[in-house]
Amino acid sequence: MRIARMATVVSTIALAATLTACGSSQKTADAQPSGDAAAGGTAGALVGVTMPTKSSERWIHDGDNVKASLEKLGYKVDLQYAENDIPTQVNQIENQITKGAKLLIIASIDGTAITTQLQEAADKKIPVIAYDRLIRNSPNVDYYATFDNFKVGVQQATSLLVGLKLKTADGGEGDAKGPFNVELFAGSPDDNNATFFFNGAMSVLKPYIDKGTLKVESGQTDFKTVAILRWDPATAQKRMEDILTKTYSGGKKVDGVLSPYDGLSIGILSALKSNGYGTSGQPYPIVTGQDAELASVKSIIAGEQYSTIYKDTRKLAEVTVKMADAVLKGGKPEVNNTTDYDNGNKVVPSYLLDPVIVDKSNYKEIVVDSGYYTEAQLGG
Repeated sequence: MRIARMATVVSTIALAATLTACGSSQKTADAQPSGDAAAGGTAGALVGVTMPTKSSERWIHDGDNVKASLEKLGYKVDLQYAENDIPTQVNQIENQITKGAKLLIIASIDGTAITTQLQEAADKKIPVIAYDRLIRNSPNVDYYATFDNFKVGVQQATSLLVGLKLKTADGGEGDAKGPFNVELFAGSPDDNNATFFFNGAMSVLKPYIDKGTLKVESGQTDFKTVAILRWDPATAQKRMEDILTKTYSGGKKVDGVLSPYDGLSIGILSALKSNGYGTSGQPYPIVTGQDAELASVKSIIAGEQYSTIYKDTRKLAEVTVKMADAVLKGGKPEVNNTTDYDNGNKVVPSYLLDPVIVDKSNYKEIVVDSGYYTEAQLGG
């Protein structure tokens, strides 16, 4: 009898457990999104997204776009900004691993400083996608989504030559003969992209420098000398002020400045303005840029900064999220470059998007008609 009663209790408990499990399964199923993530069995998976800083508006757009697109597919997102502080980003990545992230999307501050964290991710079989900045010296980078960064540099240099009228917009020879005085700036030395930008630009400019058509009066032409740590506008402004004081105080004029990023361009233009440029008698030099930040597009419209390179971060977010979704579902994402992005340990399979030169002649077509900015935002 005791055995029978025990059997009855066990049966009752088993039935209750079964009913509870059924109820839980139904609740879980009801809570699952109807998108692709649910179909792939990855609904609700946590994705860690780390961005460098909110001090540049482009990274804010990047973070927002990636987060919204991932959430639309049913993923949970932990989006973090490190404000260009390496230890902060290290901690953020470690916390995302601890929280159980199933995939990491990292726009690194220093592409060599997170090797330990990447190994921790690999040990837990967490794939990593490098976002716009290549992560260096680690085998634990699975994919890379970015723009054609060498081409960005080529376009910056080309727009500088067009602005100086050494080239025409269609690639022909311009009417100007030179010589022109130019100064060179490069991005942060700990950002792998900065060398691509600079090398791309110098592939165009060096023949003109060698011929004497372009003269770098400061003599500062190597990457290490012209690089601006952390892409800091104040550092660029100070360097431009120093160059003007030491090299151009005798009546020489700067005709052009290769700037790799809009934030630096604004700092450079501030230095030039304090030294008498920006008037009808002494107009601003041709100053390039990158990222089509709102302040710089307004500056281009006002006739100050000459050009920028537009990189549609909406498309970069879209490509990255497609990569993440494919990987999380056990598939292989689409890539279009498997040769150029060697991080010092491996060639990272990459997807490259095309950048576009923007100046006063085409900004409406490129950034307004595409919906990137509205006329109201640009003051129109």
